[in-house]
Amino acid sequence: MGGAPDLLLDRVGALFRCDARGRLVSVNEWDGGPAPRFYLLRAAGRVICRFRADVPEALARRLEALCAHEPAGWPPGRLPALHSAYLDLLASQAPVERVWAGPTYAFAGEVHPSISPIAIGSDNADLLHGGFGDWLLDVPHRQPFVAIVEGGRAVSLCCSVRISPTVHCAGVKTLASYRRRGHAVNAVAGWAAAVRALEAAPFYSTSWDNEASQGVAVRLGLSLAGVDFHVT
Repeated sequence: MGGAPDLLLDRVGALFRCDARGRLVSVNEWDGGPAPRFYLLRAAGRVICRFRADVPEALARRLEALCAHEPAGWPPGRLPALHSAYLDLLASQAPVERVWAGPTYAFAGEVHPSISPIAIGSDNADLLHGGFGDWLLDVPHRQPFVAIVEGGRAVSLCCSVRISPTVHCAGVKTLASYRRRGHAVNAVAGWAAAVRALEAAPFYSTSWDNEASQGVAVRLGLSLAGVDFHVT
């Protein structure tokens, strides 16, 4: 018999496509995208690190050894304690182009929308016109896909942007003129219920710069599961 799933490891599997060595190949989205050279997740009592497939083995081992000394205190800071050392090592191979960090949240209990979103599929994807036309191609690939609809069009949406058999990661967007009305909260709550109906775990992530998105997590009563750190 297998044990309980390790949802944090499963989430890493939902975020990225990996090769046989466990090295990152690309982001796990239907239309692909480059993976970061270095990924670090700090969670309660543990640190998980991964490296892109083209990172030299010697550099990967040095980074891995450094990760072993990363403090695993809780709650974690916004940036890893050793972030400067990681950047210095990566810069020895190639210039650092981008650094990204932010919290990831788990749904500790059921969340219920005060206004239920509408499930979006091929039969009603036209609701995305008038603000979310660039999401039309995503509809078949990012299920569950739900939206709050006003005046015959979607004004806020939430869908699964990274998917594995056990974990779904949320992607959320609200039209600028409809923000601060609780639409994102209701969209995310409805999406999470749809993910749980698939017997998968929903996760909600954002960047430290996006205070509005962090506010959605607070209003939903989500629990901090860890902090992501990406370097490209």
